[in-house]
Amino acid sequence: MGSRGPIPKRSAERRRRNKPEMPDTKIAVTGKVKRVPCPADIHPEARGWFLSLFHSGQSQRYEPSDWRQARILAIILSRLLESPRPSAQLFSSWCSAADNLGTTEGARLRLHIEIDRKPQAPTLASVSVMDKYRTAYSDGGG
Repeated sequence: MGSRGPIPKRSAERRRRNKPEMPDTKIAVTGKVKRVPCPADIHPEARGWFLSLFHSGQSQRYEPSDWRQARILAIILSRLLESPRPSAQLFSSWCSAADNLGTTEGARLRLHIEIDRKPQAPTLASVSVMDKYRTAYSDGGG
């Protein structure tokens, strides 16, 4: 069990008999969120963790403050991994903070975020070549 009870089921597996007490608050914001660069000179595992966030589904919802927090967490993780005597309390705090970013399946379900990753459809190079020929032919070039 997690810090706030058991991990919720996915919405497709849930049957809801009541409505939530409070509806979600939605805030409209315009503009694209700029990702912060990976910290320099950090442990390779911490770098890998930070860079994996760029490709994680939940990061589409990150705000600038989330990216800053992730950067700080990468630095803390690096220090933990490089320490000759890592602190169990610091690691526990790091895990809790990383969960707030939705970096694990359980944390995402608690945050009501479900990621349904679909395989990327392959593109056929031969079709694009044929399209070029068709375009050239229809323009009078062939």
